[in-house]
This record gives sequence, C-alpha cells and structure tokens, in this order.
Amino acid sequence: MIFLKFLIQIIIVSGLIYIVSGRLIGSNINFVRRVLSVVISVTLTSFVYWYSYLRHTDFLSETMMQTVTEVSTLIWIGSMLLISMLLYLVFELFDPSGIATGDRRNGQKSMLFRLRSYWRQQKRLRQVLKIAVKNGVVQTIKYARQRENEKELAIALRATLEQCGGIFIKFGQVLSTRKELFSPIFIDELERLQHRVKPLPEEQVTQILEGSLPQPMNEIFSHFQMEPIAAASIGQVHKARLKNYEDVVVKLLRPEVKGIMRDDLEILEEFANWLSTKSTWAESLGFRELAGGFADGLREEIHLDIEVRNTLQVKNALAKSDYKVRIPKIYTAYSNENVIVMEYIRGQSVADGAAEFKRLSIDRRQFARTVLYSFFEQMLFSGIFHADPHPGNIHIDETDGTPVLLDFGAVGRLGATQQEGLKLFLMGIQLNDSSVLYDGLTLLVEKADHADRARMEQAIDQILLKISYVDRIPTEELIHALFTVVRDFGLAFYPAVGLALRSLVTLDGTLRVIDSRFDIFTEAKDFSATYMRASFLKPFKEPMATKERLQEELSMLIPTLRKMPRRVDQLIQRVESGKIILHHDVFSDEHNARFITHLFSRFVLLLVGITFGNISVALLAISQFIHDSYAVYLNTAAYLGLFLCAILLVRLSIQALRSMKQ
Repeated sequence: MIFLKFLIQIIIVSGLIYIVSGRLIGSNINFVRRVLSVVISVTLTSFVYWYSYLRHTDFLSETMMQTVTEVSTLIWIGSMLLISMLLYLVFELFDPSGIATGDRRNGQKSMLFRLRSYWRQQKRLRQVLKIAVKNGVVQTIKYARQRENEKELAIALRATLEQCGGIFIKFGQVLSTRKELFSPIFIDELERLQHRVKPLPEEQVTQILEGSLPQPMNEIFSHFQMEPIAAASIGQVHKARLKNYEDVVVKLLRPEVKGIMRDDLEILEEFANWLSTKSTWAESLGFRELAGGFADGLREEIHLDIEVRNTLQVKNALAKSDYKVRIPKIYTAYSNENVIVMEYIRGQSVADGAAEFKRLSIDRRQFARTVLYSFFEQMLFSGIFHADPHPGNIHIDETDGTPVLLDFGAVGRLGATQQEGLKLFLMGIQLNDSSVLYDGLTLLVEKADHADRARMEQAIDQILLKISYVDRIPTEELIHALFTVVRDFGLAFYPAVGLALRSLVTLDGTLRVIDSRFDIFTEAKDFSATYMRASFLKPFKEPMATKERLQEELSMLIPTLRKMPRRVDQLIQRVESGKIILHHDVFSDEHNARFITHLFSRFVLLLVGITFGNISVALLAISQFIHDSYAVYLNTAAYLGLFLCAILLVRLSIQALRSMKQ
C-alpha cells in the first residue's frame, strides 16, 4: 500500500515535469520525444535518488514518507526537470527530420492513437530507409557529379521508389516529367517505372456506386459496363449510359486510397527530408519541396469534388474563347467526392490519333496551335489552367476533329500579377529583350527585391543568345536555363508559376506528338505579337467598351482627385512646420524587425542566464569562508541560481537548434 502511494506520487511528479518542461522548452514540441525525455529523466533521477539516499532509510514507512527532507525532494524534482530538457535537446540535436512533425501530423487526436500512428509510420519509414540504403542511394548520392556515378544514382533511386511501391512509384513517374530539373540520365531511368494496378472487383464497384450516388444504380443508369476502360492507383473509369440514353463515363475513387495517402504521403515527405539532409545535390535540387508539392497535389486529387469544380471553372472560363476546345459536361447531380459522372466524348488520344487526323483531314499544325493558344488563354487571362497536358489528356473529337481536354484533377491558378509576369516573359522572348524578360521574371519569383538586376540581365542575355538564330527554340532547355538562373541568384518561382512552366514543358512534348515540327516558342512569339497588336487596337475596334471602361476608371478616381488639393495643402503645412521627418532603417521592414527582436530577446535571456551563473558561483565561493548558519542559505540560493541558469541555457540551445533547422 505504501509502495503504491509512492508510485502514485512519482506519476504525479512526472505529469508536472511533462507540463512544466513543455512550457519551458516552448511551442512546436514533438509529443513522442517529450514523453520519452520525461520517462528517461524520471527513471534515471529516481534511481540515483534511491541509490544515494533512500536505500539507506526505511523509505516505505509512513514516518519516512513524512520525514523526507524538502531539500532532497526539491533537488530530485529539479534534476528531473533539468535532465528531461537536456534529453529533449539531445533528441532534437540528433533528429534530422525537422520540428514537431508528430504534432502537426496527428493534430488533436487521442494520445493512444497518436502513439500507434507514430509507431506504424516509423516502422514504414525504417523500411523505406532500409530499402534506400540497400540500393546504395546513400553511397552514390555523395558522388553524383560524374556521369557514371549519376547513372548509378539514377538506378538506385528508381529501384528504391519501385521497391517501396504505391505512392513512391507515382512520385517517380511525376519526377520523370521534370525535364527542366533532372538530366536525361534520370529521366530515362524514372520513365521505366510502371505501376500495375488490378481493377476493383465488380462487387466493390457496385458497393461504391450504391453508397455514393443519390439514387440506386438502376434508377440512374440503363447500362453500366463493369469492366473499366482505364484503371490507375487513385481510381478507375467505367463507361455507362444514363436513363435518357446519354453516354457517360463514371470515375470512381478507390476506397483504400485515402488511408494509403494519409500514411505513405507523410512517409514520402520524411524520406525526401532525409535524402535532402544527406546530400547537397538533393537539397539544391529542391527534393524536399518536390515531394511536398507532389503530396499537396495528390491530397487534392483524391477529392473528386475538387476535380468537378476545376472542370466547371475551366469550362466557364473558356466559354467565349476564340480557340475552340471541348471540355466534357459534368453531371453535378450525380457527382461528389467519390464519384464523377461526365459526358462521354468519342475520340482518340492524340498519341494514337494518326488515323483520325487522316480520316477527318485535320491540319495538324492548326490543331496544335488551337491547343497551345487555348492554354495561353487559360494561363494569361482566365488564370486557371490544365496542369497536366500529357497526350493521354488531349483527345480528338471523332465527330468534327475538335481538341478535347480531359482530367482536371490537377489545375494551376495564377493571380493577376503572375499573369502579367508571364505576358512580359513571352514578350521578352518575342522581342529578344533581356530587360523585358527580367521585368517579367521579377513578377514570377519570390523576394524579387533581392535580385541583382545588372548581373541577372547579363545571365538572361546569355540564354537569349543561345536560342537566337535557330530554327526551333528548345523548350526544355530554355525552361531549365531559366530555373537555373533563378536558383543561382537565390530566388525561387512561386509554386503556381513553377507549375505553369512545367506544364509548358509537358505541353511542348504533347504538341510535338501532334506535329513533330511544331515549335511552341515560335508560336508563342506569334501569340505575343497578336496580343500586343490587339491591346493597341482594342480601343479603336471597341470604342463603346473602351468608353465604358474609362468611365469606370474615372468614377473610381474622382473621389481621390477631389481630396488631392486638401491633402497637398496639409502636406505643405506639415513640411513648413517641420513635423515631417523622412527616415528609413532596418526596423522599417517587418521581417528585419522580427528577426532583430527575436535575436535581441535571446541575447537578453543569454545575459540573464550567464548573470545567474556568475552570481551563483560567487555565492558558492563566499560560502566557503562563512562557517555559521547563513552559509546554508547562501548555498541554497547559489544552487537555485545555477539551476535557473541551466534552464535558460537549455531553452536557448533548443530554440537556436530549431532556427538552424528551419
């Protein structure tokens, strides 16, 4: 009974240590490391306390439980707290995977679920890392500069992704399209990845449909083809006919895919993070960001209602377009996050459409130009564009030869500023003007104010010289060169812009499938020239629309213009009275001010900690020369000061370590 009470007291103390250490360490605490540090600390200090003091006493007796000195108890509890923080610092120091992944990942779920989920994910992560090490990724990644070693690394990376299976294979397939980042050696190897997926059994297809559709299947479809016409890792597609005799295709989401995504996508991000910590090559390539962007896109792709919305948005944006492309009709009454019912358009993929081009006497060049101009209109004017224009997603309508765009699971969105940047980007290429191209790039990258204009324009001039006086501009080479220049100057494209440029590379490959002599940037020059002429002539061609536009602009300016004389007069008065002082310092920038404030606060804490330590050491030294009862109080104060000094220094160390990781 006494031992049980002693055990309960230890558990209560452990809980207090858990809470107090968490408050002292700060925010973004990893749950598992925190629990582990408290458990080890309590176990270690309790053993030392028992071995050095309690074992010499009858500590299980009632009287002993009441006579344990307060000083020894405080030293025991204080040691628990300090050692738990030191252990957390050690765990933080030797963990390369970043900060607080456990809490971010598991949210507000129960402790038991979080522990089980963490254990399962760590087991899978260890399996993935074991496969990577076995295939030699670690060894070859350090020597990937030479061509032979780069080939070995490409093989090792492909084998690792293939053996990990599932999401890893799909990630490798996506990487194989990133020709602006990876060398042909990697592209050739990653293109070998194949994901063989078995179709869902008929019983499961029926179960999904009955559970997702608003009505029973036999009330919606007059015929449903159980054998899928396409099957992938996320879903599969069936052909069907509605009761009104309209032919449709039905896209189903695999029932297990969300669970797989939840687990494996997080493991993939951890793997990419680990790989980036092992190699400057992977870090400079942005391997961690590639995995993160892939994961975010795939998390959106598994919600089919988002694909429905994307399809409707692009369809509405192109409703009045001069470049006619066809987008399937969505039956929104039957579509939701698990099922999409859309119009079935008879036709062939452009990759297999040679017979259709010939049968319908389609001008391949004009067909490709229509597709390209439609994509330019999506990117530069509507701001929402199809982000995966590979040959399988562009078909030929067998009735009239119109281009058909399919699969809007992945779309990109560009704001007005980024649209303007892309327009200037195309104009710069058309005019062969590095200053215009630079102006466009500064609207497309983050932290553009850090760019060195003169040096960057010289680098752009070198790119323009490489693509001058040639019959065809190599799209992959141009985009890759621009990515390289941006990265070399410490900049980065906005994610949506990077997606748009990668989509252009994919589209270029598709258009050359349609017409092998098609040059996307030669056509872009024509589009840009047409756009500039249209912008110049628009006021003359549409005088009424221009008049209305001017009236709208003036109506918004008039209130401001009315206030201008009064504001100018007030400004002059303030200048005359000496009340206006113009200044600019580092604190005028919010980022700089926040950085300096954090740095100063940590410096103050460091000084406080050192001061506590110095005073405590001085008190200990003084107590050696005092032999009366006051020496006990001096020693107590000195040890308390040393304890506070240690707490502050450990907290600062953890914060500094986090800052370095971030």
